[in-house]
Amino acid sequence: MRSIFSKKSHIHFIGIGGIGMSAIALVLAKRGFSVSGSDKQINSQVESLIAENITIFKNQEKENITKICSGNNLSPVVVTSTAIPENNPELQEAKKAKLNILHRSDILNDLVKNQPSILIGGSHGKTTTSTVISTLLALCKEDPTSIIGGINPYYNNNAHSGLGKFLIAEADESDGSIIKFKPEIGLLTNLDLDHTNYYASIESLIETMQHFGENSKTLLANYDCPKIRENFNAKKWWSTKTIKGVDFSGIPIEQKSDRTIAKYYENEEYLGELNIPIAGLHNLSNVIGGIAACRIAGIPFKRLESNVINIQSPGRRFEFRGIWKGRKIYDDYAHHPKEIEAALSLARLLADNEIKNNDTQNCKIISVFQPHRFSRTKVFLKDFAKSLLNSDCIILAPIYDAGEIEIEGASSQLLANSIRMINPSMSVLVATDFEEIINLIKQKTLEGDLVINMGAGNINKVWTELNNLNYDPLNN
Repeated sequence: MRSIFSKKSHIHFIGIGGIGMSAIALVLAKRGFSVSGSDKQINSQVESLIAENITIFKNQEKENITKICSGNNLSPVVVTSTAIPENNPELQEAKKAKLNILHRSDILNDLVKNQPSILIGGSHGKTTTSTVISTLLALCKEDPTSIIGGINPYYNNNAHSGLGKFLIAEADESDGSIIKFKPEIGLLTNLDLDHTNYYASIESLIETMQHFGENSKTLLANYDCPKIRENFNAKKWWSTKTIKGVDFSGIPIEQKSDRTIAKYYENEEYLGELNIPIAGLHNLSNVIGGIAACRIAGIPFKRLESNVINIQSPGRRFEFRGIWKGRKIYDDYAHHPKEIEAALSLARLLADNEIKNNDTQNCKIISVFQPHRFSRTKVFLKDFAKSLLNSDCIILAPIYDAGEIEIEGASSQLLANSIRMINPSMSVLVATDFEEIINLIKQKTLEGDLVINMGAGNINKVWTELNNLNYDPLNN
């Protein structure tokens, strides 16, 4: 199948540091394409692209387009994403030069059409499920190409250009572009209303995801999600709650703070016991979905069974960052109420285990939450308040705007008020900046506490700032 651009074309990414953009750029570069990009921030993804000798412009200005045009015989292809505004100077100059401008999803779709693909869609768990599938296929010597929205510990990167048969990628529903894809295997993790800047209702989200399901040669779906079970005709189903009427099941028999033991079934037939080194029932579902996708792809169960013990969670998915002054610090990408509930449920499991095993009462859960987008915060204000209640203390960061303009009815202070209305005794603190967040952690935590930073913005830099402190917080 022919590509939408020539192998000789130069491909320029506006905003190349984005987790999705950088992954596609890396795979194209590894496959021999000439690639460049621009980004205002030099993050770890950009640094990995620089290491691959990809030209990176540190400012987004129209002169960048002039430079890439002058150095190439063919007109460059410019790649943009929904995050890039229309007034971006590079985008405006590319339009003025009449260059071929493609959305990120168009490039991914081109890759999907040219090899058998497993695409993971859904509201939560896409990155973990994608990581599980990519890692298992790699451990089974299948060497897949992988394009995901997080750091896969197996590659220590968010992308890998493999020589094997399969392409594994996340199918992003946030802007509706998911309907472009026609994968060999489409996987649906779960559905909850999100991306309220694009979807007006859960019905509109379901309609979009139904298109994705219909476009998938084989749709594999989570039977435990009522919204999926009631609205989709999947060819294959998985569950962590029942073996009746489903194709793949993983029934938990033991939950620990660092793993889950489960009995695995296919078509109600018991095949073996899985020792899954990732805690949490939500992660058990992600793993069983990943195993099911690999089984549909033709991987023998025995090969998967022996390699499950080696899978790891992707970066920022309840990621243990380290111990600071006796406090255990975790990062989680949770930015939806359901994700916060799952993260805090796992945190509570760890805290209870700490109290039980070490005969201590000093293991409080301190949630540091950074709301992501004004639109999401306004719609889910009460749901966010409820989801945070499994904490012992809550520190709220300012809203990470993600390019949105501030709107009435959305603020961290309003979220704090909502929490106090539900539980007046809950300790809720609102910080104005990162310096205040660090000071509040110093003041409100004790040795033995568990601090979990949650959000899809830059809240993960709390660990970096804590780790850089060289003084005793109890004496400052």
